[in-house]
Amino acid sequence: MTGGAREQAALLPPAPGVYRFRDARGRVLYLGRATSLRSRVASYWGDLGDRAHLGRMMAMVARVEAVACDSVHEAAWLERNLLQARKPPWNRAPSGGQEVEVWIRLSDDARTPGVTVVHERQEHERQEHERQEHERQEHDRHFGPYLGGRQVRLAVSGLSRVLPLNYASKELAGTRQDMARVRGVSAADRVMLADTVANVLRRDPKAVTSLRKSLIERRDAASGILAFELAARLQQEIEAIDWVTAEQKVTGPDQADHDVCGWSQGVLISFAIRTGRLTGWTQRACGAATARRHLEQTPPGWAPFAQRNAELAARLTGA
Repeated sequence: MTGGAREQAALLPPAPGVYRFRDARGRVLYLGRATSLRSRVASYWGDLGDRAHLGRMMAMVARVEAVACDSVHEAAWLERNLLQARKPPWNRAPSGGQEVEVWIRLSDDARTPGVTVVHERQEHERQEHERQEHERQEHDRHFGPYLGGRQVRLAVSGLSRVLPLNYASKELAGTRQDMARVRGVSAADRVMLADTVANVLRRDPKAVTSLRKSLIERRDAASGILAFELAARLQQEIEAIDWVTAEQKVTGPDQADHDVCGWSQGVLISFAIRTGRLTGWTQRACGAATARRHLEQTPPGWAPFAQRNAELAARLTGA
């Protein structure tokens, strides 16, 4: 292990992101993700614990590179995308990680409104007659993709707990009708509830804050009456809501292709966005004049992400 690589680790931010180790010849040895880049990467120079098999690799590490992300969810997606594009020799996990890719389907159909988790954006389309499918599509909205089926199901549980859209059907009977009455929900609330759920999933700050506040109040009330199992469940739902509403742009629903670049102190960092997914990451020495044409082609929405990571790359390169 070189002192340079260890010094670079100390310069990393305490932010979520993806990191990779290179050897003296520039080959990528390993790629991983972190909730805190600084803590995670620094840990490789301590007791490796269940990562003892990486000891030999660490003897070859000459350089650390990293991309700081806006959320842990974004870091998870970036790691998955990069590993699917190319798996370094010291990565043992299956390419793309362990989490399942899912979508949230929101329906405001008068008969069957609700929020469900689906494994494909149009999964339901194969299950219905063509005419019925067309009618249903008019009422369906899809949000995602998200990583982590369990996390997303917990988020849907939290959404439904506060915004019981599934009880706003015009065709309820029996126990479900009784539950709707207990929840104070009727078919007249369907559009309002669906729009509020959509606003949460679009990351509208006011809608997300209101939902979290309601779940926190319910969690604290459950703790107050010693219903600790319910309180724990509510805490999981709060964390899951944070997961699905956090900033995440490295995997999107569109099919756009972009080249995203940032430059700082002679270092150009480039990201390849293909079919809406960030699948490539390179960085190299580059003069300001040459960098300018790359920066001009970067979509404005990506500029802060690219610039922040160019500054990080320059800081690590200068270490």
